[in-house]
Amino acid sequence: MSRVVLEGLEFHARHGVYDTEAVLGARFVIDAELHYPFAGLPDHLNAAVNYAAVYDAIRQEVTEQRWQLIEVVADRVARRVLRDQPRLESVTVRVHKPFAPIPGVFRDVYAELTLQQESPA
Repeated sequence: MSRVVLEGLEFHARHGVYDTEAVLGARFVIDAELHYPFAGLPDHLNAAVNYAAVYDAIRQEVTEQRWQLIEVVADRVARRVLRDQPRLESVTVRVHKPFAPIPGVFRDVYAELTLQQESPA
């Protein structure tokens, strides 16, 4: 399986369960693995997945809505990317919240979701 990876996309957003998160917001980091067969692909953008469009879809989903759970953010991003990019076979999305309000020392907290493209009915 071949893939294109958008890694470390950083956005300021207001996701979280606490009121202060809605007011102040925080940094969220998104990774998206775009799985589709591109071996032998002709050298034309219209034959590929446009990852600039994928970036913009991710930006919209992360910054224009507010969700309490990063699991929901991952689900929304994954479903949007699959809907917008029918060439994809699957997508894996990781939503990192490195400054989550957890009492303790940690490097990162993230939710990861892999979804498959639905077959046409």
